Amino acid sequence: MLKIRLKRTGRRGQPHYRIVVMESSKPRDGRTIEELGYYNPRNNPTTFDFDKERVEYWLASGAQPSDTVAQYFVKAGILKSLKRGSTKPNTEKKTKDKKE
Repeated sequence: MLKIRLKRTGRRGQPHYRIVVMESSKPRDGRTIEELGYYNPRNNPTTFDFDKERVEYWLASGAQPSDTVAQYFVKAGILKSLKRGSTKPNTEKKTKDKKE
């Protein structure tokens, strides 16, 4: 399965990341299929820049974004919203049945 995820670059203690498309079974810093942009958390505010057309192409092709990347795609307006947790709310009240 193809994933859109972050690939770490930079030296120790000074990380910055590339937004890449790669096979999910590959290591984090392994060979990529395509680089889509970059993410620098050390700037204030953080920098998250990418090629919107290529991201939309890969999402249409079936690539799944990682959780971190998906959050930024929602902020950029590429994804609608994130589905998290249970989709069915549990509203039943739990009671203990005591036998007397």
